[in-house]
Amino acid sequence: MKEKNKIAEYITFPRTFENYKWYKPILVFIIALIIYFILNYVVSIVFGGIYGWDVIDSIDTGGYEALNTAVGQIYTDLGIIVAIPAIFIAAKIVKDRPFSSYSSSRGGWNFKLYFKSLIIPLIMLLIFEALTMGEAEGTNHFTITFLIVALITVPLQCIAEEYVYRALFMQTFGSWFKIPIVAVILQAIFFALSHGYDNLGNFEVFIFGLGTGFLAWKTNGLEVSAAIHTVNNLIITLTVMFGLGVTSSTTTLTDAAIVIAFDIMLFIVMYYIGEKTNWFGEIEKPQNET
Repeated sequence: MKEKNKIAEYITFPRTFENYKWYKPILVFIIALIIYFILNYVVSIVFGGIYGWDVIDSIDTGGYEALNTAVGQIYTDLGIIVAIPAIFIAAKIVKDRPFSSYSSSRGGWNFKLYFKSLIIPLIMLLIFEALTMGEAEGTNHFTITFLIVALITVPLQCIAEEYVYRALFMQTFGSWFKIPIVAVILQAIFFALSHGYDNLGNFEVFIFGLGTGFLAWKTNGLEVSAAIHTVNNLIITLTVMFGLGVTSSTTTLTDAAIVIAFDIMLFIVMYYIGEKTNWFGEIEKPQNET
């Protein structure tokens, strides 16, 4: 990409800060985890008070099938979104580097790049869904309220996961080992293991984590990977919402192979466009000061 040599490498970026210490990411992780559980408890209290604890218990124990309902989708998304303030507060407490350095090594989060990067995945995924869509498998849960909330919570949920895996985890491994590809692989392993699918589903998520990690590395930030993640999850949510499919913790070999092949093609297309046309060359002032 144009001017990319003027920007610090995203994966090893934490080492460029004057206050860097190898153990500080561990402190950030521990503090963020504590705050995350506290915020999750608050979310549970609020939803339990509104919908009843029986509903919350059924969502908590229902696996990914719980995402087939509006309440389950919103509750689950909020439980992940709180990772953003958790990491933000933890980074402030530890004071190792600015929170914006988790977003990119280009000077923070670039909204223009994020929104622009939604276009190609959206087009490709809509075509993919149109070609592979079978008979309706689920129940139509569509409401205007559910649609509006999903359009807000699903992107934030995906961005939160990017901050956890492609930022906190990948940058930590990168700062320790100073070998970017090792960091990409390690964060993808943790990303897959955290999803709780069957073996095929976890491998599918692992490939997705590799692709998004690679793009975060090559674009020096989270915006492109977050855009792909957003479109992927939003299409799944809308498919479930309209009863065209269901969310499940299990998958078949054929379905996994098709999805993996598509994901690889999508990552290649995004990387090719970024490299050859500078479409993702949204360069901001490099940030390497505390």
